[in-house]
Amino acid sequence: MNKTIKKYLVLFLMVSCVIGIGSYAVAAEHVLKMATTTSTDNTGLLDYLAPTFRAETGIDLRWVSVGTGKALELGKNCDVDVLLVHAPDAEMQYVADGHGVDRRQIMYNDFVFIGPKNDPCAVKGRSAMETLKTIASQKGLFASRGDNSGTHKQELILWAEAEIPVPDKEPWYIQTGQGMLNTITIASERNAYTMTDRGTFIKYEANWRGNPPLVILVEGDKSLRNQYSVIAVNPKQCSNVKYDLASKFRAWMTLPKTQQLIGDFKLLGIQLFVPNAHEK
Repeated sequence: MNKTIKKYLVLFLMVSCVIGIGSYAVAAEHVLKMATTTSTDNTGLLDYLAPTFRAETGIDLRWVSVGTGKALELGKNCDVDVLLVHAPDAEMQYVADGHGVDRRQIMYNDFVFIGPKNDPCAVKGRSAMETLKTIASQKGLFASRGDNSGTHKQELILWAEAEIPVPDKEPWYIQTGQGMLNTITIASERNAYTMTDRGTFIKYEANWRGNPPLVILVEGDKSLRNQYSVIAVNPKQCSNVKYDLASKFRAWMTLPKTQQLIGDFKLLGIQLFVPNAHEK
């Protein structure tokens, strides 16, 4: 286990140990440990869903929010019971390798390119591919999460589709190694472009009371769809995981009433996620 994963796990276990605080204690067998992405946590979606899940199932959901790459590692190491992540190619490989089972898509939003209001590279309204080509040709500052998260994985796919080697040695390419909100903050400070999921951007916009330094410049490209799925950790590889609780969570997330809850979740009056468990 590398140091970064270990750090997140220690923090997660510290939080999970505070089970007796509050009006009642939750028996350990009714606690479901989940690794998820920073976007589901930063937007407040899980804080919104967890109380209803607990009320309807008696299961207390505890989660750690990391990039999708780190979340998959936590599952591979048998440190959590279930995953809620957003990197379809990596997820399907994870399942094919036997680490996860019962993958089910739950919802989606989309990625957007944001940047300074004066748009120094003039990318507004372009496609994702044209945007990256333009930024690279003009050496415009670009902040990348650089953390193997679902967002970072999708960014790498887009560089490949644009037929541009990832410019990770270029001085204009800023690798933050941090979550999405922190990366947006760094991009704001450096007057740089970045790519983010729309939900986290809306959260960032809300923090600035609707008038943030960075604005959406590129959106709507079909390559920018951002799919989220639930995966149970494979009990055949991890005998300690609570597969029964993970299965109940997966089933609950696909219920029509839960899908409606997801669709009703808003920030600044804007819907953040589109439920799509019905799609195959």
